[in-house]
Amino acid sequence: MSRTPPSSGPAARPAKSLTPLPPKPALGPAGTRGAAATHGSATAGDPYLPGNGNGGYLALHYDLDLDYRVSTNQLRATATVQARASMRLDRFSLDFDGLTVDRVTVDGVRALKVTQSARKLTITVAATIEAGAPFEVTVRYRGAPHPLKSVWGEVGWEELDDGVLVAGQPTGAGSWFPCNDHPSNKASFRIRISCEDPYTVVSNGALIARTTRSGLTSWTYEVREPMATYLATVLIGRYRRTDAAAAPVAQRIFYPANLAREVAVDFARLPEMISLFADLFGPYPLGSYAVVVTDDELEIPLEAHGLAIFGRNHVDGAHGSDRLIAHELAHQWFGNSLTVVRWQDIWLHEGFACYAEWLWAEAGGGPSADTSAAVHRAEIEALPRDIVVGEPGPRDMFDDRVYKRGALALHAVRRSLGDEAFFGAVRAYTHARLHGSITPGDLVEFFSVHTGSGEVRRIIDRWIYRSALPKL
Repeated sequence: MSRTPPSSGPAARPAKSLTPLPPKPALGPAGTRGAAATHGSATAGDPYLPGNGNGGYLALHYDLDLDYRVSTNQLRATATVQARASMRLDRFSLDFDGLTVDRVTVDGVRALKVTQSARKLTITVAATIEAGAPFEVTVRYRGAPHPLKSVWGEVGWEELDDGVLVAGQPTGAGSWFPCNDHPSNKASFRIRISCEDPYTVVSNGALIARTTRSGLTSWTYEVREPMATYLATVLIGRYRRTDAAAAPVAQRIFYPANLAREVAVDFARLPEMISLFADLFGPYPLGSYAVVVTDDELEIPLEAHGLAIFGRNHVDGAHGSDRLIAHELAHQWFGNSLTVVRWQDIWLHEGFACYAEWLWAEAGGGPSADTSAAVHRAEIEALPRDIVVGEPGPRDMFDDRVYKRGALALHAVRRSLGDEAFFGAVRAYTHARLHGSITPGDLVEFFSVHTGSGEVRRIIDRWIYRSALPKL
């Protein structure tokens, strides 16, 4: 489930001239191929993930009914996807791999033809779907779910020693349900999971129902706001639950009993952290926040919609992972509510999340953001200049330099504007783009207009679109 790329980067790229930031790209699942076309594209057109996402329609809602056995790693499931066509369709595709499809219907009528290939489920419909028309596709499937291979490691559904973890970023959602797996297509979700009685199931959104019958418990979660598919998750384990706080948002922590003391210490300041970020970034954007600590060691923590996932190695009872806790929490604003249109711009997610680490340290009496910025700039200066943060290439989009230079760019903007103008613009931006899609050009334009500053574009260009390292 590692997202960490190899340490060696691509060949050095020349410094870029001061040019306008890229416009909002004309890609994504809503793209059309002309009024006469009837085959939806089997890609979203994202050069960083050329095989992911699908054209010709927009997914609006996923209803997932999963019947899973932890003891045998067997899944029987039905996924119903409500969508709207953006062109005439007699054929379209979904991202899906590793499981066997038993039946597919479109608007209640059995599909004329269904083809499974690497990462794709292609569906030929019995009657053409007109452009602009809503439609519903239902897929019944089964098998032993497993993670999918990628250049960033294995992603998706993963068995733990005694349970399950789903880490879908960036291409793993298709390992457990058929979907339009691209961040530009956000949708609402209902996720129902049934499994053996001793286990607790955690998923995204609000728990709206829980029933037990014949040794099996069904858990139903609902996500009403739009969510990117890579943020959908299921976590199954023998967890205890602690309700950490009710304000400013409901906070829950799930953890194995043998880590109760460490978890109580390490997450004791979570309410304070949420309050700080709500003051700086605007109100917490989702209905609740949950933390899951697995009994397994994990290479990295990971964000999900309304959730953060940590391994037992990330808790020590001595606040050793405070910066990681801050980082994953900040993703609820930047990444989960505000989501990039294309993966190339991942620095917008990770730069803000990394900067949140520095802000939390500053607020807690640790190093100031100025000090953290200087320290990390010096670390980057010792590394090769073979990456451009705004165009890192798919293998390096999770490179630590993308995270740190993104944070440095934001700190440089803050120093230029001053705290009142900078955080005022951040709060206005998270409110204006709540649960929406964002691009670097959109952010720069918004900040420039909101603050009346002509410096924002120049600062972002120097830190994000050039390989040379600016001075602070």
